[in-house]
Parts: sequence; structure tokens; C-alpha cells
Amino acid sequence: MSFQECISCHEKYGIDEIVYFCRKCGDILEIKSDLGKAAVTVKSVGYRESALSVWRYRCFMPIGDASDVVSLSEGGTGLHRSERLGEALGLSDLWVKNEGENPTGSFKDRGMTVGVTKAVELGARHVICASTGNTSASLAAYAARAGIRCTVLIPSGKIAYGKLSQAMIHGAKVLQVRGNFDEALGFVLKLAEKHRSIYLLNSINPFRIEGQKSLGFEICEQLGGNAPDRLIVPVGNAGNISAIWKGFSEFYQLGLISKLPKMTGIQAAGSAPIVKAVKSHSCKIVPVAEPETVATAIRIGAPVSWKKAINAINESHGTAETVTDEEILDAQKLLAQIEGIFVEPASASSIAGLKKLVRNGIINKNERVVCVTTGHGLKDPDIAVKMGEKPVEVDAEMSAIENALGIKSK
Repeated sequence: MSFQECISCHEKYGIDEIVYFCRKCGDILEIKSDLGKAAVTVKSVGYRESALSVWRYRCFMPIGDASDVVSLSEGGTGLHRSERLGEALGLSDLWVKNEGENPTGSFKDRGMTVGVTKAVELGARHVICASTGNTSASLAAYAARAGIRCTVLIPSGKIAYGKLSQAMIHGAKVLQVRGNFDEALGFVLKLAEKHRSIYLLNSINPFRIEGQKSLGFEICEQLGGNAPDRLIVPVGNAGNISAIWKGFSEFYQLGLISKLPKMTGIQAAGSAPIVKAVKSHSCKIVPVAEPETVATAIRIGAPVSWKKAINAINESHGTAETVTDEEILDAQKLLAQIEGIFVEPASASSIAGLKKLVRNGIINKNERVVCVTTGHGLKDPDIAVKMGEKPVEVDAEMSAIENALGIKSK
């Protein structure tokens, strides 16, 4: 039996009840499920033979048995052993979980396949979100797949066109709000509350978190039934770090892994309310009024899921760290040139954070570390083009090409 529960006062709501905040105390909700059914399923032959994907874990998802899944074959992303990068940083066991391999190029697809499936199950014909880019791209694609209407609100300016183009081509109604992400989120929350026919699918929606927890499941299975010592992930609106922790915790409860990893969240220095709270041992965040960073996907000053994120970090004995824009861009280039993995700036913050934590002695060089990179580099190609070596124009002659390459003509 599954239900929704407030993370603060523990008020309970039905699994099919459309509610975004606790009506008693105003905090956000999470899904609670009896894992008994999942415990039986994961031991079955059918489970073991199914392909690695979000829906391999359907028994963990709060979706009705008769519901048709809205899917684009998400999940099953690569967990890449990164020996050269590990050697450069002085680490013996480093892995990169590349979520840019998902259908729309980001981890958001994991949550959206479950969220949109639930929306359809509930009879919704119109879905909405606020977004810095990736959420809008993902929701637009899954809404198109489901054949339902989609509206996205994005902050004006500084939205990577790689993401905006996806929302547009999938047919979403895109509104640019003259304000930041937090203001856009405020409007979609009010719209969803006022117009009950519109279903909200930001990460405040706990069904999205259920899909995203599959990332934790996959890592354990890809590591042969083991959790890493540490999981490092970028933090923006803070849903992902708490979702991954939920996945690890559920596998641990079922005895599928024998230990839990230290959850480590990385934020950009100009947008780091969670890091500041963790470092000051505070149980509350102080929102950043005007967040600023080149990593637009994590440029969020008032993350909705901050309490879940802090709980995940504290419960796992993890930590949080900030990185500068310069450190982010250096890490983006390093990962691309050493491991051949091209990620957007926000994704590279996990690599930048890893470098800083190793340098400061926080991470032991013998730890098994998994860094999550959350989105593909083509989401925001303009920055990569600016950083990269510019093309060298040469005459259409062999000698000119040899000269440009520093090769002596024979």
C-alpha cells in the first residue's frame, strides 16, 4: 500500500490525491510504500532478465498495475570507469554515471516518465512546470508522447538554446517570465492550485522523485550489487540528491546492498544556500535573492526540496561544497578531454567538486566514488564553443595543412 506523507508533520494523503503541499503544515510530501511486493519481484527470474531501465523497477513505483507507461526508453545510462581522470586526481576507483545518455539528454527523464504516467493515470490533460531548461525539455517530450497539453514557464534570458529548442519543437507552450526561476515556480504553483485541471510536474511532485530514485538502483546493480563509498551530484532545486538517496535506502532496506554511500552535493558559489546551511550546521536555508552562475541548470536560489537534500546529506554522513564558475568550466573541459564525456556546465560541477574535495583531504584517495553528470554538453554548446580552440582556416593545399599540423612535408 502506497501513500503520500508530509516530510515534517507526517500527515498522510491518498496515493491518487492531487496535493502538492501538506494542508496541515505547508511542507512538501514524499511517497511511502510497502516494499514487500518489491522484495518478491526482485528475486524473480523476470526481473533479473529485464533490461536496465527506469521501468525495470516498476515494482518500486507508485503506479497502478493497469496503467499504460509513458516511456521513451529512459534509464540504463552508462556507468563509466574513469581510470584516466582518476589517475589525474589521485583516485583509484572513480566512476561517472552519465545521465546525458537519457532520451532528452538529462536525468529529468527518469522522473518525468513516472510523473507523466501518473498524470495520465489521474486523468490530467494539461501538465505544467517552471524550468531553467532541462525540466521543460523533458516534460514537453513526455507530454507529446502521452498526447497531452504542456506549458512551461522559464525565466527570461540566459536559457540555453539547446534546452529551449527541445521544449519548442515538442510543441509546449513556452512562457518567458521577466524574473528568475524561483518567481516562475511561484506562478506555476499558483496556477496548479487555482486551476485543478492543470497538473504540476516540478520536482516538488513526489512521483517525479520516485522515477529519479532509479538512478541509485542502477548504480548499485552496475557495481555488482554494491553501493559506492561516495556519491557526488550537482544540486539545484535539490530533488535529485534526495531521490538518489531514497533509491539507495530502499535497496538497503531490502538487503540488496550492505552499506550506504556518503551523499555529497555540489552547488555553484553564486547559488549555494544548501551548502551554506550544511556547513553552518543549520536546519534551514537562507535563499539567495539573485543567484548567478554559468551553470544555468543549478542557478536556483530557493530550492524547493532543500529540506530533503539536507536530510539526505546528514543521514548519510556526507557533505556539501561550492565550486566557482572557473572551476566548473575547467572540470567540463577536463572530463571531455580525458574521458571523452561531454557534459553541460552544471553537470561538470560534480567533477569540480570532486577535485576540490580531494585537494582539501575530504575524500580519501581509496574511496570508490561515483560522480553523477546530469546533462549532455549539447544542452548548452555556446559555452563549449567559447572555451574551445578555434578552428584554424587553411588553404586547400596539402602543404598548408601539414604546416598547420606542424608536420614536415616529405
